[in-house]
Amino acid sequence: MAQAQGLGKRYIKAFFKGFFVAVPVTVTFLDKVACVARVEGASMQPSLNPGGRQASDVVLLNHWSIRNYDVQRGDIVSLV
Repeated sequence: MAQAQGLGKRYIKAFFKGFFVAVPVTVTFLDKVACVARVEGASMQPSLNPGGRQASDVVLLNHWSIRNYDVQRGDIVSLV
């Protein structure tokens, strides 16, 4: 019984140690490098959501190229 409790505590400790490393790394990546967003509505037709369909498109927002001012003609820019 004591071994089971020690094993459970070890797994919980490993979980929280991994959690407190993974969350800051993930938040930093999504804030500085890239994130995924949904595009809904008719504002971007016909490039996104073609044909007037009601489904939403999923796009990757590249934060890194904006940080380096690597925006070119024809790129889609998302503003919050």
